[in-house]
Amino acid sequence: MDTSVHPPERTYQLADKVNPSVFCIQTVNYKAALSFQSPEIPTLENFDRLLQDYGGITFSTETDLTSSPESGTGSAADAGETSRYEYRDPIETAEGFLWLPAPLFSQCTDSNPAGFLVNVAVKCNRVIKAEACATVPALSMEFYTNPGILPVPKSSRRVNVTIQSVTVQTLQELRIRLNSTDVLLPTPEGQACSNVVLEAKYLITFTEAGEITAVAASLVLATVDVTSGFIQQSFEIHFIPQNTRPVALSGNPGYVVGLPIKAGFRSPGYPFARPTDGTAAEDGQLTMLKSTPAQDCLAVEGIRAPVLFGYNMMSGCQLRITKDAECQVLASALLNVLKGQNFPEVVASFGNSKPQNGLDWVQIVYNGSRPSGCEIPVRFEIRVEWTKYGSLLNPQAKLTGVAVTVVTAALPQGNSGSKRTIPILSTVTFVDVSAAAEPGYRSRPAVEAKLPYDFFFPFV
Repeated sequence: MDTSVHPPERTYQLADKVNPSVFCIQTVNYKAALSFQSPEIPTLENFDRLLQDYGGITFSTETDLTSSPESGTGSAADAGETSRYEYRDPIETAEGFLWLPAPLFSQCTDSNPAGFLVNVAVKCNRVIKAEACATVPALSMEFYTNPGILPVPKSSRRVNVTIQSVTVQTLQELRIRLNSTDVLLPTPEGQACSNVVLEAKYLITFTEAGEITAVAASLVLATVDVTSGFIQQSFEIHFIPQNTRPVALSGNPGYVVGLPIKAGFRSPGYPFARPTDGTAAEDGQLTMLKSTPAQDCLAVEGIRAPVLFGYNMMSGCQLRITKDAECQVLASALLNVLKGQNFPEVVASFGNSKPQNGLDWVQIVYNGSRPSGCEIPVRFEIRVEWTKYGSLLNPQAKLTGVAVTVVTAALPQGNSGSKRTIPILSTVTFVDVSAAAEPGYRSRPAVEAKLPYDFFFPFV
């Protein structure tokens, strides 16, 4: 404001100042980003060229990128070299990347790198010919076991793939697990080809610093009939943190027949559940008394067997007592033998129920009446109720209730000093309480069409 004149006037002045808080774009290093480009429509003539240009992991128009020092491209490349894997980073090997076949229009493509911390389970079809079964890399066991994994990107160290198991499958689909983990190569045998990789599973152990410490592989090799023209392969990759072990599931989600029932206790922070521990339930399982050759009830405490879904089970022992035996002591000892040291409070509704999902855990109910006098437990009955849950095409087994009934009986009397034998039983019964499946059909919706009054003008 200039006050020397009358009336005062406002003055303006331009000054050059450096402000580090202002971000300016000085050059445009990607011209294609200045306008929208219509994508090229794939045709029979240009499909092969487009697949070659854009079928890789990444693609870019190199001609539009400037690599001048002013653009800072060099510093960005240096910053990309990290000493750890980030989420979804391709896992590097000594010869490139860890390739995991993936489906492309149901056909297997081998140019798919495995991403760090990305669990994958895929299936795809692969064309197979008798003369080429020994030359296709993805059919050979070496393709999945030979690559040396880099623990971190651009590392000079190597993590070898440990072969955890090798299972062979015959033409009749009979599977046998081999004791040896030697590498077996595909071999043509007339109209068949043996030692062809049918399944490959990776289990990769990593640290919190983003470093791979161990890689284990499990493979299924099969003898296949090449006259069919193709085979179906399945591939899986899973990641687990170091110093941990994977939790065994009894189904996903529904229980699978023959797998143990998951069980646990209500923790103080309900509804969270914690698995059982100790000898009563190994790895969070519902268990029962296990029979032994000695058949001595007072010597089998702590010997348990897991309750397997779908299997009605029975076990027992013999109680040998004399007339001088005390009823109260025997009753307490037998109950501990039948229940175990840590009998669980809850069971999982599904085979993959997590402890933090409180509604997925079912409380165990105890039935029975309190005897008027001293009686000893002679039968421990576990009744497991389950139902079919979900779609009619793929029903899942879900536990709806578990009831425990303790049957007691009076201690039999006998002559002084004489020994008596009482059979003690433990049973597990599975009961299907599913309602009859009835497919539902919805009524066809009513069409309420409303036309404007002059819709048929000038005809009406």
